[in-house]
Amino acid sequence: MEYRSLGRSGLQVSVLTLGTMTFGGGNAFFQKAGNTDVAGARRIIDIYRDAGGNLLDTADVYSDGISEEIVGEALDGARKDLMVATKARFPMGKGPNDRGLSRRYLIAACEASLKRLKRETIDLYQVHEWDGQTPIEETIDALDGLQRSGKVRYIGCSNFSGWHLMKALAVSDARHQARFVAQQIYYTLQGREAEYELVPIAVDQGVGILVWSPLAGGLLSGKYRRGKPMPEGRHLQDWGEPPIYDEKKLYDTIEVLVAVAEAKKQPPASVALAWLLGRPGITSLVIGARTEEQLTSNLPSADLKLADDERAKLDAVSAPTLIYPYWHQANTSSDRLGEADLALLKPFIKRGARMG
Repeated sequence: MEYRSLGRSGLQVSVLTLGTMTFGGGNAFFQKAGNTDVAGARRIIDIYRDAGGNLLDTADVYSDGISEEIVGEALDGARKDLMVATKARFPMGKGPNDRGLSRRYLIAACEASLKRLKRETIDLYQVHEWDGQTPIEETIDALDGLQRSGKVRYIGCSNFSGWHLMKALAVSDARHQARFVAQQIYYTLQGREAEYELVPIAVDQGVGILVWSPLAGGLLSGKYRRGKPMPEGRHLQDWGEPPIYDEKKLYDTIEVLVAVAEAKKQPPASVALAWLLGRPGITSLVIGARTEEQLTSNLPSADLKLADDERAKLDAVSAPTLIYPYWHQANTSSDRLGEADLALLKPFIKRGARMG
């Protein structure tokens, strides 16, 4: 399996990360994702490890901590070559300080995660969502302290907007404190909004991208087809993520995806993952698996390469609408665009575009 640097760090991460939201099934919400127990988790982790994977991703909120506990039991101090990433931000209690990104909560959450994971250090500690009620200076200071103490090795964020991420990076740089090396975001053929700000920031600022739900919760698996009954299992409309704003465009994209997959004699899911791995700024895709078969079917995507014409077809059918100021930049600024700008604008630039 290929390994890529995680942002501006020296950490090498496999292009497929094993997501563990399917571990536990501790409440009705997470039962929809999966309920893998410790024995099942060990088998899934071994399959992933044997394929060359080296990073497991979890969160304290997954099944109210049970996912972390299962990861801890499954690793049980062994498998030292495997790294663990986890997250904190969402409620883990009923008190007013049992959530958020305050210094008090982050330190307590980190220590609780370490205990559940049975580890002395978390390799990548991620803030799971923005907290608009805590000064970002306080959050960065707490994360910097955790890193300096050795409780975490690297820090990252998840589900930030562009201005949230840039503000956090600016605070870290101004105060010479720990800096996010990665952001975990939603980004797929079904939803490419991240290309407006988050992907260009990643390219410009050296922040690695981990993609959660890279198959759009199953929408890009090839099972969902226009005019056909929905398959058995978790339905995205019940889950609520990702939202579907343009059903026609979704099915247009799926049709092209399936056509490319059939021509390559590959599963549509593998093609969707391979498309992502060829996009700017991508470090790793977080793939979950309710069964061993699901995992083994997705692992070959790490080595699948798309031809330029195949990638162009997928790019065209799923392209995001250019909103302001991007359509203006594409029309007038193509003579002075940088690598980060081109992460979004390159397909839209026309020869002879008017300048001025």
